[in-house]
Amino acid sequence: MNQYDLILAGGGLANGLIAWRLHEVRPDLRVLLVEQAPRLGGNHTWSFHEPDLTPAEHAWVAPLVVHRWTHYQVLFPELTRTLHSGYASITSERFHEALSERLGEAIRLNTPLSVLTPTEVRLTTGESLQAHAVLDGRGYRPSPHLWLGFQKFLGQELHLSQPHGLTGPIIMDATVPQQDGYRFVYVLPLANDRVLIEDTYYADGQDVDPDRLRENIARYASSRGWQIKATLREEQGVLPITLGGDIEAFLAEAGDVPVTGLAAGLFHPTTGYSLPEAVRLADKIAQLPHLDAASLSTLLRQHILRRWRTQGYFRLLNRMLFLAGPAQHRYRVMRRFYGLSEPLIQRFYASHLKPYDKLRIVMGKPPVPIREALPAVFASSPDRSGGPLKDL
Repeated sequence: MNQYDLILAGGGLANGLIAWRLHEVRPDLRVLLVEQAPRLGGNHTWSFHEPDLTPAEHAWVAPLVVHRWTHYQVLFPELTRTLHSGYASITSERFHEALSERLGEAIRLNTPLSVLTPTEVRLTTGESLQAHAVLDGRGYRPSPHLWLGFQKFLGQELHLSQPHGLTGPIIMDATVPQQDGYRFVYVLPLANDRVLIEDTYYADGQDVDPDRLRENIARYASSRGWQIKATLREEQGVLPITLGGDIEAFLAEAGDVPVTGLAAGLFHPTTGYSLPEAVRLADKIAQLPHLDAASLSTLLRQHILRRWRTQGYFRLLNRMLFLAGPAQHRYRVMRRFYGLSEPLIQRFYASHLKPYDKLRIVMGKPPVPIREALPAVFASSPDRSGGPLKDL
């Protein structure tokens, strides 16, 4: 029988950062990270804005960061703006390499799980692993207790025949034709002749037509005068964007094993960015005096409920984005937002809005008609029983 202090089920971003942080500040603990795939982190690029993290958080995450830029651009019809906030990215390739080097035998890959309890993980082979506590970070799970829109995308890392000429990322290029909701192209310049281009949609449904998105990427590259020499890598994803829900019922549905990451609803409600939330959670767990099942369950529950209750304003904005006005006009909401002051935009991404920020975002001429905005603000979505979903 194998005994551990903590077993982390799932080797994605949230659990990987927990393991990384615990190894750094509490190396005496016996922690095991279990992943069913052959690599940690899947096939992803995680990005964040410099003001999203504190200096201390930046310091311990730094070895994982592959790319940094001093500024980024947003492009809309009638608005082009450069924002001078730092921006950074972690690749799943670097994530896997760094964690493997640091954690070594504390990682088990190619290890499918069959049963999880608060103190036990059973493998599909029948092997049982015991621990003082278990955390489940195996990714987003659909739930009737959350009312969601979706941010869906397909990205390609491209080797170009000539330099692209970009000095920083384009995190939103909404000058492209609007279709299937709010559409924009996201571009990261990874080297002078290498870019990641993602065709992205804030859509009501989560269906993705990969061939159409690949064609859109090729068309976008051509429109910028870029000739594609080779496609090096492709990634695809669907991120939940929360409009409302019943967080208590959502957590009850998860069962007795505490959840982390997307399964815990720990992501920015409007942008879908999950790295800052994962960093904060890793620090909280590392500071817990006793890593036993009861203590971790209490910590996770309190943290998730606290984050949900402080993010109600973002869910309100999401309802305005998804429900007010025609889908092809959703870009107007984002265009107006990016016309606000840069410090406010920084606080928005960091989820640290001040009371006046919240007022300022909705002041002035609205990007959608008032008669459509108000019903969106107070809308509720029926659950499977026909009753309204609470937005606690």
